[in-house]
Amino acid sequence: MANSNLTSAKKAKKDEFYTQWVDIEREVNAYLEYDPDVFQGKVILLPCDDPEWSNFTKFFALHFIEYGIRKLISTSYAPNSNDNGAYYAPTLFETTDPQYDAVKTRANGRLFTLENKDISDDGVVNIEDLQWRYLQGDGDFRSHELTSLRDESDIVITNPPFSLFRQFLPWVIEADKKLLIIGNMNAVTYKEVFPLIQGNRLWLGPSITSGDREFRVPDSYPLEGAGTRIDSDGNRFIRIKGVRWFTNLEHGRRHEPLQLMTEADNIKFSKHKEVRGVGYETYHNYDAIDVPFADAIPSDYEGIMGVPITLLDRYNPDQFQIVANGDDMDMTREVGVRQLGEEFIRIYREQGGTGHLSPGMRMLCLTRPRHRSAYKRILVRHRGTQ
Repeated sequence: MANSNLTSAKKAKKDEFYTQWVDIEREVNAYLEYDPDVFQGKVILLPCDDPEWSNFTKFFALHFIEYGIRKLISTSYAPNSNDNGAYYAPTLFETTDPQYDAVKTRANGRLFTLENKDISDDGVVNIEDLQWRYLQGDGDFRSHELTSLRDESDIVITNPPFSLFRQFLPWVIEADKKLLIIGNMNAVTYKEVFPLIQGNRLWLGPSITSGDREFRVPDSYPLEGAGTRIDSDGNRFIRIKGVRWFTNLEHGRRHEPLQLMTEADNIKFSKHKEVRGVGYETYHNYDAIDVPFADAIPSDYEGIMGVPITLLDRYNPDQFQIVANGDDMDMTREVGVRQLGEEFIRIYREQGGTGHLSPGMRMLCLTRPRHRSAYKRILVRHRGTQ
């Protein structure tokens, strides 16, 4: 999923994106519909967050009593430790507080907590009752300080830096915590992520399944290309493609079966020209069919199928079994994907192929109408088939 905005951000090490309120609300509502008590009595940790910028703390503070939350904890990252430091200026919220420290405001992260105490004495518990102090360190989630807060929590919810997703997810999983975090769709193929999905320990959230989402970014962020804007208040926004919610919280959609046609009906009626009247290609080096679209999966095929990773948007673990990640050489070897061989590479080159393929690779490859590698695929079979 090409995304020039995200690529530019990674190159510049600028991936501090602030999630929109509406995207948080839609996703959270899906879990509440499935289980109204999902947050009841829970300690929620919001790392990589700052209520003066981010909507996560504001959202859960607003619904603190309604959701029955026991404690809300959020932490911010020190300005001197990120690329936004040169633009940072403390707000009146901080500078008018007696504990304000001109050095710590730049060098230390901040800890915000909300409990069921009406500190402002206005008759409600909300963000006005949020208490804060400086952290001892800069607020890096990998620190002992943040790890202790993780261990105290029940659910971790945030939009971590995309560049640190590979480190952040295991940090949550190793503590056996519930989670709801945002990442890029391509992360499903990471070695740190795919086994969790395959083992039914992680799945995609229900509210984002295609398109892109708009995020607010710091003033230091370069606005390049399409999908960027500055609003009337000077706030900067950028649209990012391929984002998804990753979670291990139950929601109803993941137990809805995907409605499919038979192989014969797909060949006769499919809306996709790659299948209609053509059928399904088989791989050059593996006994499986290639299904180029998730809605074209034949309902009666009993073998293994290579399908797009977007199937995971509608993946029902009661309907499908995940066999392997087509991008993982070790995993494909274990399930019997053969090496490409010299002859395949020779024809591939003669037909103009320039990709990084070699005879010893075990990539899923096709030969019709030309020799080529299949785009990102996961191998699945219908439940109950062998």
